[in-house]
Amino acid sequence: MIYEVIQIIAEQVNNYLDEIGLEKSVVPENIAFLESHNDDMENPLEDSVILTLINIDEESTLKNFPNHTVKNDKTIYQNSIINLNLYLLFSANRDKYINSLNDISKIIAFFQGKKLFTQANTIFNRNNVAMSNIDNFKFTVELYTPTFEELNYIWGTLGGKQLPSALYKVSMIQIERNIAQGEGQLISKVKGVTKTKDQS
Repeated sequence: MIYEVIQIIAEQVNNYLDEIGLEKSVVPENIAFLESHNDDMENPLEDSVILTLINIDEESTLKNFPNHTVKNDKTIYQNSIINLNLYLLFSANRDKYINSLNDISKIIAFFQGKKLFTQANTIFNRNNVAMSNIDNFKFTVELYTPTFEELNYIWGTLGGKQLPSALYKVSMIQIERNIAQGEGQLISKVKGVTKTKDQS
């Protein structure tokens, strides 16, 4: 679901940029590859906004929730669902610095207007085979502001020059593999004798 979420976000932002008269410039790619292209090769990251996944963490508050379903009078037990937070970096590498600033500003404006993404309020291209099987989804996108020290570490790790950018936290992406860990019979009756306090 990580790939699908990134594709949905990139498409949604590009559609917004197109609606307001700007170029569809967002490309899902690793910003660390920006400097790795040869001079005689066309660089797909030139004059674009690169959308990069820079971190993943598990939402610890939901880590130990039980995961079971009832089917044919049996309880099916599964491992707990993994709820993930994604950290996505929009880096503007436009030909002109002012265009980079403008794109980042418009991207921030887009997410200010739309923070919740569901299958009901989001239209996306299902022609891609990987995207055709998506049914229900729900995630939120909020601006994440790193400290100067964290920002310096991020760009140092990515190995490139710092570009106009915005970092977003995407919550919560659910990962679940449909494998049963065990089964049990439903409890339909409780046998025993109820005693009052005096009887005991």
